[in-house]
Amino acid sequence: MPYVFLGVAIASEVLGTSLLKTSEGFSRVWPTVACLVAYAGSFLALSVALARGMQVGVGYAVWSGLGTTLIVVIGALFLHEPVTVAKALGVALVIAGVVVLNLGGAH
Repeated sequence: MPYVFLGVAIASEVLGTSLLKTSEGFSRVWPTVACLVAYAGSFLALSVALARGMQVGVGYAVWSGLGTTLIVVIGALFLHEPVTVAKALGVALVIAGVVVLNLGGAH
């Protein structure tokens, strides 16, 4: 069950981050409100996942790592940001780190 809340936390964080650009530096009211609500939902869901037994290090690593990876993919697909070799390698290292932390957390 903690992983369901972690999934909600990741989705909310990705939504909030995706809305940052449309908020134009928090100068547009509704995108700013939506962004802040998404971030609040993300932290709430992450805290529930941790309260239900998920290890803090593993939970935070998965939350931040998968969130970062999804934002890079969204940037490439929808914002036409370039995908360089360095960026792809960085994302691969983030994913590898999350996997290693999960394997280490299972013991």
